[in-house]
Amino acid sequence: MTHPLIPEVLALATPIADELGLEVVDTVFQTNQSPPVLRIDVRNPQAEDTSLEDCERMSVALEDVLDGSAIIPDAYVLEVSSPGVSEQLTSDRDFSVFKGFMVEVQLAEPHQGKRTWVGRLVRRDDQKLALNQKGRAISIPRELVQTVQLSNQVDE
Repeated sequence: MTHPLIPEVLALATPIADELGLEVVDTVFQTNQSPPVLRIDVRNPQAEDTSLEDCERMSVALEDVLDGSAIIPDAYVLEVSSPGVSEQLTSDRDFSVFKGFMVEVQLAEPHQGKRTWVGRLVRRDDQKLALNQKGRAISIPRELVQTVQLSNQVDE
């Protein structure tokens, strides 16, 4: 469950990230730690990897704004990091970067009698998700797709 402060934090962090040429990928407030940890994952869409300098610029800029806003009244630790490689594909960039990789697709309802499809990612557009399954083209309506994640299965 998302912490109730996350929307306020995102409202402050997103414009800062935009100004720095970054995007906020994930935000978590871990209150089970002492002091609590506010972790913000950022990605540099113009670069292959998010650098330490990107994280540092975001951290410095966001720390000033958060401290000035007092939305977190008690002591906390701010961590700004790169999300690394996630198993789940969500952004257009993910679908572009992992083109040709094996993926597992979970559907909200069956398509051609199946709710799970495994194949090589060909592309995703506004209407469909295209896979290659052992040389056979598969086209899945995008509105049926719930999740797409990297798979370690082999396409034989």
